[in-house]
Amino acid sequence: MKIFRLAALACCLFILAGCGGDPAPTTSAPTETALPAVSTLNVWCFQAGKADAFLFWNEAGAVLLETGESGFGKTILEKLSALGIERLDYLIITHFDKDHVGGAKKVLSDIPVGAVLQSNSPKEGAEAYEKYLAALETSSIDPVTVRQRMEFTLGDVTFTVDPPARETYPEDASNNSSLIVSVTHGADRMLFCGDAEDLRLGEFLETKPGKYDLVKLPHHGRWQSTLEQLLTQTQPAWAVITSSDEEPEDAETLALLERFGVRTVLTREGAVMITGTGNGVSIQRETTGK
Repeated sequence: MKIFRLAALACCLFILAGCGGDPAPTTSAPTETALPAVSTLNVWCFQAGKADAFLFWNEAGAVLLETGESGFGKTILEKLSALGIERLDYLIITHFDKDHVGGAKKVLSDIPVGAVLQSNSPKEGAEAYEKYLAALETSSIDPVTVRQRMEFTLGDVTFTVDPPARETYPEDASNNSSLIVSVTHGADRMLFCGDAEDLRLGEFLETKPGKYDLVKLPHHGRWQSTLEQLLTQTQPAWAVITSSDEEPEDAETLALLERFGVRTVLTREGAVMITGTGNGVSIQRETTGK
């Protein structure tokens, strides 16, 4: 893998705090129990509209979580090329709605992928899902359907993939089948909730997941009753919401985040860069591009 050209990327970023304005640089303070980390973890939150796409990379490799809608694969590949990333160690698809799996066909067709982790709730007949399956076959990749909690590492970063507890759900079966991904890097912890709704979030919270520095809110910031419990248990300093100007996050969700003192960034306002040292997380936004 080529050396990542982070210095060039940093030139087009400015520091964020909250949803707008030009605040001073902000980094979550290290704690006395902070663990040393040998690398920097970078997380690129794409500006993909009301869709999810996140790229994680460090010196050891790269992981892609979600792929946005159909046609967004090209944008993902352009970012990978700009960073000098020529291979993905893992592709994770939390569930098969088109705004999460839509760009997978292009990604799988154009760059080597070591392993694919997926949800247990297929969407037969859905165009984006069928194209994803075809791309897997062409690439000779046998995806892993996650039915038990699993972990893998990327250097000194641990990814924990939490599966749905059921094979099917009586309500919102696809969203409630979302994989939930925890990322641990030294003392830093980040949580990515897919589109998990009340049933799925309730299951996850019963496991007592603990505190996180950052939470990617489920289902594009749509209000749901378990969000208060999510924030109470995880106590994040930061929240990321993937939404669009046409389909923005719910006002009730933003009000709840404000009440909990959580600094919130919206990808509809620009792509977001998360940097974790293992002793603190900082947030930046790109002023142009996706």
